[in-house]
Amino acid sequence: EFLLALESSLGAVDDMLKTMMSVSRNELLQKLDPLEQAKVDLVSAYTLNSMIWVYLATQEVNPKEYPVKQELERIRVYMNRVEEITDKKKAAKVDRGAASRCIKNALGEPKLKTELKIADRGKSKN
Repeated sequence: EFLLALESSLGAVDDMLKTMMSVSRNELLQKLDPLEQAKVDLVSAYTLNSMIWVYLATQEVNPKEYPVKQELERIRVYMNRVEEITDKKKAAKVDRGAASRCIKNALGEPKLKTELKIADRGKSKN
């Protein structure tokens, strides 16, 4: 059962890699903004290092004793940085003018100002 699951997972990885390799890296990166380019590079590096980890484990070698562990940790740090930048980019930016107009429309003008305007109009007619 374990071997069947492993074979299935390897098949899925193979399909994804074939899809990624069907387009040249330069073509792919030209269509993306710098943040998306960084994500592609990080996912590629993480995938490659994860595959090395798995290879070492299948050879009955402890991958924790090899530099691949530090490399995976380093890539995770950069992935977290990119995620923080993405979150900041998605955060709502306050447009003070729009917020002010929205509040004024929702609450209406204070009665005093309205009454003063009416009074001023009456005086200007006389």
